[in-house]
Amino acid sequence: MLKKRLITALWGIPLLIIVIWFSEPEYSFPLFTLFIAIWGMLASFEFYKITSISRILPLIISGIILVVLFIIRPHFNSVPYYPIILAAAFVLPMVLLFIRRKEEEIINTWSWTVAGILYVGLLLSYLVDLRLEAGRNWVFLAILATFGSDTMAYFVGRAFGRHKMAPRISPNKTWEGAAAGIVGAICISLLFTISWGLQLPINYWQAVLLGVLISVFGQIGDLLESALKRYAGVKESGSLMLGHGGLLDRMDSVVFAGVVVYIYYLVAVAY
Repeated sequence: MLKKRLITALWGIPLLIIVIWFSEPEYSFPLFTLFIAIWGMLASFEFYKITSISRILPLIISGIILVVLFIIRPHFNSVPYYPIILAAAFVLPMVLLFIRRKEEEIINTWSWTVAGILYVGLLLSYLVDLRLEAGRNWVFLAILATFGSDTMAYFVGRAFGRHKMAPRISPNKTWEGAAAGIVGAICISLLFTISWGLQLPINYWQAVLLGVLISVFGQIGDLLESALKRYAGVKESGSLMLGHGGLLDRMDSVVFAGVVVYIYYLVAVAY
């Protein structure tokens, strides 16, 4: 498992660095948005594959389209774009279900369709917001601190974990690993206070706070993803990421970290 994770990291990390660095607004092409849109399409397909609408093709297609529309939403803030796609996310799946004229489990199916649109599309869109409004360094903070948290939690939890955090949802997660994850995220966040290419306008205490928030909310996202997979009766959402499962598996903590960092940027830096 560790070997597979390392192989994925060897190509995944350079790819992330490229798409984050060479994108709008510093460059003319929205490379990061394109990357997130592709990620969102594949992750939403995995979401629908493991839930109750896996055999309803019109809902899957409409759900994936709306996910992409949410992700590109930050590029259209000058028009009333957000209310339109938000309304469409709730109304369109219901219309498609009524057209099918099958009333069994209609509310359950509609709920899972909307949940996939909001969970994947809406949450991923905040990473695009962060890239366009705050810049590349804030995106690097959200992603690298999440990686630091996940890595420390994984190794410390395996070596020293004794007290289970949520055994019914995720039996391998421990409180020792969770605490180590917070330390790992703080260490990465502190690197962004140093005078170098990725420096951010934050002090040491702000970096510590961001590290704690990124790790805690990232781990909450991880638990929510684990709860979804347990409900669906699957171990992993897919197999595209060698050693990591599917793309849905890898977005769980990152998207929550992106939301937290974006909100912090708006409250503490932008205004």
